[in-house]
Amino acid sequence: MQLIFYNLITLIVSYLLGSINTSIIVSKIMIGDDIRNHGSGNAGATNTLRTVGKKGALFVLLGDVLKTVVAIMAAKLFLPDNQQATYIAGIGAVLGHNFPVFFKFKGGKGIIVSTVAMLFADPIIGIFVIVVSIGIMAVSRYVSLGSISGAALFVIFSLIFHGQDTDFIVFALILAVLAIYMHKGNIKRLLSGTENKLSFKKNN
Repeated sequence: MQLIFYNLITLIVSYLLGSINTSIIVSKIMIGDDIRNHGSGNAGATNTLRTVGKKGALFVLLGDVLKTVVAIMAAKLFLPDNQQATYIAGIGAVLGHNFPVFFKFKGGKGIIVSTVAMLFADPIIGIFVIVVSIGIMAVSRYVSLGSISGAALFVIFSLIFHGQDTDFIVFALILAVLAIYMHKGNIKRLLSGTENKLSFKKNN
């Protein structure tokens, strides 16, 4: 019972940290408006890059990484013998980023946050997934395709290398389902050939 309580507190705290959406904050500071009113309407690094520019996207990247690291390190610090807490903190941060309580539950797609959580869970698998995902993005110039592929690959590797670890597999599945769900619009555009390709130029 006590473990369930601690895990619940971990989920809530990490969710609140994840709800600090850097993209929305940066856009309001740098362009004086909510990023969700521009471009794809997504409150994430890619839309920030297209709408605000490289500097804004860098701030968002750093902010998303920082809030995830804080959430997971807090779980590790206060619950050092509870590996579940690490997974729960990662999931909570992703949920907060995607559905931020501070911003009417409309946030980003959680790929950067998910990537940090994945690296904490298994650095070797995480690095390999990142390399493959970036490779797909570089060749196709579709950020969404690389992100979706990375999510699926993480599940495959979790089954291969953590086949006996139910907690890890559930963690990987939840991250993948969230990532793919948040990209449902991108998947439709990819299939129809209307998905936007990656560009480092700021849209006017």
